[in-house]
Amino acid sequence: MEKKIEETRQRFKNEYLQDSSDKYDSRDVERLQKDDAWVEGYLTWRIYVVDDTLKMIDESFQWRKDLGVNDLTESSIPKWMFETGAVFLHGYDKEGNKLFWFKVKLHIKDAKTILDKKKYVAFWLERYAKREPGMPLTVVFDMAESGLSNIDMDFVKYIINCFKVYYPKFLSKMIIVDMPWIMNAAWKIVKTWLGPEAISKLKFASKSEIQTFIGPEYLPPHMGGMDPFKYSYPPLPDDDFQTPICDNGPIVSEDETESKEGELESKDTLESSFNSEVAVKPKKVQSIISSLYNPLTRIRRTPVLYVCLSLSLFVYV
Repeated sequence: MEKKIEETRQRFKNEYLQDSSDKYDSRDVERLQKDDAWVEGYLTWRIYVVDDTLKMIDESFQWRKDLGVNDLTESSIPKWMFETGAVFLHGYDKEGNKLFWFKVKLHIKDAKTILDKKKYVAFWLERYAKREPGMPLTVVFDMAESGLSNIDMDFVKYIINCFKVYYPKFLSKMIIVDMPWIMNAAWKIVKTWLGPEAISKLKFASKSEIQTFIGPEYLPPHMGGMDPFKYSYPPLPDDDFQTPICDNGPIVSEDETESKEGELESKDTLESSFNSEVAVKPKKVQSIISSLYNPLTRIRRTPVLYVCLSLSLFVYV
């Protein structure tokens, strides 16, 4: 793999960077030379064929510069796009992959806003990529109450290209939930866009079948779930990381023997921090962060309310 990575870097430099200094964002070029995992992601998605990998990197880098991906921020996206709640990150599937929701009924095809919508999707993907490098996403198209007026094939193709070209190895699966029969023809076209490397990742599920992939705790009531989550903005709704779980139940930290008094004090600190504009982390948290992270259990090191009911231990990481 190391030889493939080095060959890819060297050939990209020799074959694509000559007289093309303004073709790519210099930050992406620099990252390609330093981030082995990024190069490996492109190689893996192209089955380690360097020629195909280079073409993919070239297309991906041009897209990143044209859309200004490295400079996308919350303030650079129109506020109304966040307020609609048509696209957001929330919850996990049964394999522990973050869910990327598309509420299709809230999307209306409009040529005037398509560029902003593309930037909006890129914003979420780039934000997640930086926070959870190497962790795949499960895309969920919620088709409830949608119709032909909500289907924008160009936008759907763009979303597919995001995972097919721009963010390699990012797609765990793409689930189409409760699709109206009238849209069957449209999604047959979509399947042809996915390509052989991604076609197996496309899943169609009814309300009764969706729990094969996602547990009821992360499904909305209209899908037969019990998730009380209601989208609202601000703030961004993607900090709801689940309680770290392993095969034998909740992960227990080394601080499990702390006194009840200390636990209640930590809980009080938490509650006051949530009610203030600036959240203050309890001091004891700093000493146990390292003990909570274990790559084998897929624990995220992002804001999460870690609740261990059996010990009544409340920690804000």
